[in-house]
Amino acid sequence: MSGMSRRGLLGAGVGAAAALGTAGCSSAGPDRPADSGPGKGGRPSGVPSPRTRPVKPLGDGSTADTGPQPRQPVKPVPLEPGQTPPQFVVFSWDGAGEVGNGLFPRFLELARNHGAAMTFFLSGIYLLPESKKHLYRPPNNRVGASDIGYLTDAHIKDTLKYVRQAWLEGHEIGTHFNGHFCGGHGSVEHWTPAQWQNEIDQAVGFVTEWKTNSGWTDLDPLPFDYTKELVGGRTPCLLGQDNLLPTARRLGWRYDASSPGGRQTWPVKRQGIWDLPLQAVPFPGHSFEVLSMDYNILANQSKNSTQGMPSRYPGWRKQATEALLAGFDRAYESNRAPFFVGNHFEQWNGGIYMDAVEAALKRMAGKKDVRLVSFRQFTDWLDVQDPKILAKLRTLDVGQKPAGGWSAFLTAA
Repeated sequence: MSGMSRRGLLGAGVGAAAALGTAGCSSAGPDRPADSGPGKGGRPSGVPSPRTRPVKPLGDGSTADTGPQPRQPVKPVPLEPGQTPPQFVVFSWDGAGEVGNGLFPRFLELARNHGAAMTFFLSGIYLLPESKKHLYRPPNNRVGASDIGYLTDAHIKDTLKYVRQAWLEGHEIGTHFNGHFCGGHGSVEHWTPAQWQNEIDQAVGFVTEWKTNSGWTDLDPLPFDYTKELVGGRTPCLLGQDNLLPTARRLGWRYDASSPGGRQTWPVKRQGIWDLPLQAVPFPGHSFEVLSMDYNILANQSKNSTQGMPSRYPGWRKQATEALLAGFDRAYESNRAPFFVGNHFEQWNGGIYMDAVEAALKRMAGKKDVRLVSFRQFTDWLDVQDPKILAKLRTLDVGQKPAGGWSAFLTAA
């Protein structure tokens, strides 16, 4: 399964979708007009490589300080009274390993063509050669254990290449931690704050010491200081957030994207951390809603099988695309709550979910007020807003339009 076990995908994420199904549950904008960074439709050309930027090697040279990240939006500013909020959309990727299916470069190109920034939640062990898996000591699991597969050496090198490219093109590199444990005693659901600290320390170590662990000293470093770049993550199977948050706060993280089944409303902070959940969105043809992640749509189509009936792929592809667009349209036409989409670089059910993400992004890009951004960029915007304005935005329920229009609604805030 391209480095992802079926068991590793099960848990709260799928459970949320299943529960929603069985229960029948249902600038222009904040940036200056000159902004040509991600999410604004235009992106500067000519991405500098680590070889043409000032390079300050860090540690063993696996990473380097190459200066400010390219292709970032201008500094965000607060909404003005009566101003219509932007429609933020964040596409994110769990694992972020290139396993030979060409999906990582495919979506880098898509983002580049449509002025989008994304968040890549890198699994630390995707930079650890399997021959060195004894270096990974997961909490409550045997040494070297992992519910996702280790990558081949060639695929690790490809992953390094595209993570390097992603950062230089303005995307965010977060973390999906390491071994993806979602069941039994060793599940991340049961980890303590101290065990989360241990897991994070190891994930950061695998990213910042890949040259030592691999011996590939001739390769370019990752062009960023990961200890500063890392400000958020998503837990395996959307489990364990309660015990992660105290550790995340102590580390200075700014957000967490691990909540399952969030509603399409404006976010709040938990323990001082922005809680940015995957969301329940309309599921065409059904009375229930589905979580805004590829695997959860799959779970409601092919019953957790990643190789369902090929004859059904066209209908499922259309349904997956329409689910994403229904979630986007509901927010865009009402409360303008940010829309979060989670994905994996996988060809499940013939790659239909990758096609759905591409089709949906193309439909969203270029619309008035739409910002296709990373979680970090969205958090930057949240942090400069008037708390009273954000509080007023949170009073709008799912699909609820502001009474009297945005001008009257936010002027009254």
